[in-house]
Amino acid sequence: MSSTAGNGGAWRVLLAFAAGALTVFSYAPFHLALLPFATLAALFWLWQRASSPRDAVLTGFAFGMGLFGVGISWISVALETFGGVPPVVAFLGMLGLVIYLSLFPALAGWTVARFTQPETTARLVAGVAAWTLAEWLRGYLFTGFGWLAVGYAQVLPNYAMPLGGFAPIGGVYLVSFAVAACAAAFVYISNGLTVERWRAIPIGLAVVALFFGVGSAVGRIAWTTEEGAPLAVSLVQGNVAQHEKFDPAYRTRNFEMYQRLVRSAQGRLVVLPESAFTVFLDEVPVDVLQSLEASGRERNGDVLVGMFTIEAPLVENGDPRIYNSVLSLGMAEPQLYRKHHLVPFGEAIPLKSVFGWFINAVLNIPLADQASGPARQRPFAVAGQRVAVNICYEDVFGAELASVASDATLFVNVTNDAWYGRSIGALQHNQIAQVRALELGRPMLRATNTGITSAIGHDGMVLAQLPWFTQAILDVEITGRQGETPYVRWRDAFVVGFAGLVLIVVLAHSRRRRNPD
Repeated sequence: MSSTAGNGGAWRVLLAFAAGALTVFSYAPFHLALLPFATLAALFWLWQRASSPRDAVLTGFAFGMGLFGVGISWISVALETFGGVPPVVAFLGMLGLVIYLSLFPALAGWTVARFTQPETTARLVAGVAAWTLAEWLRGYLFTGFGWLAVGYAQVLPNYAMPLGGFAPIGGVYLVSFAVAACAAAFVYISNGLTVERWRAIPIGLAVVALFFGVGSAVGRIAWTTEEGAPLAVSLVQGNVAQHEKFDPAYRTRNFEMYQRLVRSAQGRLVVLPESAFTVFLDEVPVDVLQSLEASGRERNGDVLVGMFTIEAPLVENGDPRIYNSVLSLGMAEPQLYRKHHLVPFGEAIPLKSVFGWFINAVLNIPLADQASGPARQRPFAVAGQRVAVNICYEDVFGAELASVASDATLFVNVTNDAWYGRSIGALQHNQIAQVRALELGRPMLRATNTGITSAIGHDGMVLAQLPWFTQAILDVEITGRQGETPYVRWRDAFVVGFAGLVLIVVLAHSRRRRNPD
């Protein structure tokens, strides 16, 4: 009988679940950045003592259930409050998502327990690599969901922890690798103390010091340089209530409100939030578009506005193609960005022939069946800058943003997190954007409907932000950047290759020790 089933199995699962749930407090808005060293150490400690792959799978799965069950619970607000989904269906949908995401730490646990021996250094090292690869795989497979990678916790609003310095080299997953390595080092020390192997103390502390020292050193490197003069930017937060946003009765009011805010903005570049206009481009009154264009020209700049565009179907009797878009109006020729990475079930219907009926019958989400724009789109040439636009959820995918970073001087993200009410989702989202800026070495400007509207520097630090759920304009001055961070060149290939190599070497070594002949 396995130890999980017959030797305190319940408390092991409960400990793993609690460790996962506590990890949520390391992210925004709590920012207990050192907490993952303890919670991951608890998981690795349990994996060390797992006598079978089944034990390790259960503890990894329980950790994931705690982490995602608490950390992304805000998605239920969109489903139930604004999506019109019955509470039971919303609960089952959330449970299914959390179970799916929990399979990735479970997979990491199976890997280390299947191929290494309990209470060995090899299992600890394999755990670090397997955890990192599982995080990356979760952010890639089936369009990906990279939310709550532990590396995000190392970037706080006003400064980055030493391990955050790895972000411009290998992205958030390299930061996760460093966090996991430090957690494993603490377990190594603990194991050594248990058997009075005193040399474990200096060895473990040396590993932690090495990662902190290298992270701090590379974090001081200026990977990119300033380009051009500072640019005055105005980020508009309309604060339109979600239940009013798509209501036709409020369209005229919203058109007038955004025109007024744009006219009062001080910046040469003015950015409105995602779907500021909840209609198709050809449905926006001509006088509204002319007003925004005139406002851009008056300031010798441009206005970026979120709206929807539509094109004819590609095949006869097919559905029209609807795009979540951003349009530029002003001194430059009009330019259009169409969202590429869509939210499954919220913007795109996976396996439409299977799930289409569910979306149409159960979810009350407007424009839930959208088309995807091109994977690579040129940055906007506006207000003297090369602005790479991304919409909402797209800023979770660092490798995709890195593909256009070399051609851009700054990034603009337009978002509507009003779907999630006053939950921690919007705050976590802003922290994710901070890490993107640090990875890419370029400012990230965020214009959102209800918050968090912020200006983030190329070093990942929040330069200024607006209060949540207020109608206001954030006027900032920002300087574009040029050059490439190592992450822009290598993207996720570096950390995946490095972690994969570590895992292969450790597993091969463990196999030779089990089978010396």
